[in-house]
Amino acid sequence: MLALERIRPIALLLARIGIGAIFLVHGLQKFTTMGIGGTTAFFQQIGVPLSGVAAPVVAVIEVLGGLALILGAALPIAGVLLVLDMLGAIVFFHAANGFDVSKGGYEFVLALIAGTLAVAFSGGGLLALDGLWQRRNATTAV
Repeated sequence: MLALERIRPIALLLARIGIGAIFLVHGLQKFTTMGIGGTTAFFQQIGVPLSGVAAPVVAVIEVLGGLALILGAALPIAGVLLVLDMLGAIVFFHAANGFDVSKGGYEFVLALIAGTLAVAFSGGGLLALDGLWQRRNATTAV
């Protein structure tokens, strides 16, 4: 059991970085590769309401949420926002394609949701800013 306790913070760190990087890259793609105009057009095509507002909001959530996961900062807030973002992706696009990645299905998005929830409510593991702030506040309160 002791070995698991030593590995858990490192595993959470790696999960935070991996999942955060995925969100960060997808958010940056909405600003750079597709552009907000292209993202808005895509959102309109798939029936996202208020596409002109949703596109930049989603892009910002993915960039800032991805950075928050990588840094381990504001994990519960970032996690909930990213999960809501992914639920929207399932509802408006992926659900119609079933559970098949080759058809743009929802299994990858579902994995991102599960991983994000696990990281967001775990304390973040090694070097998470949330954990560092909590330890710092605990020592200054004594």
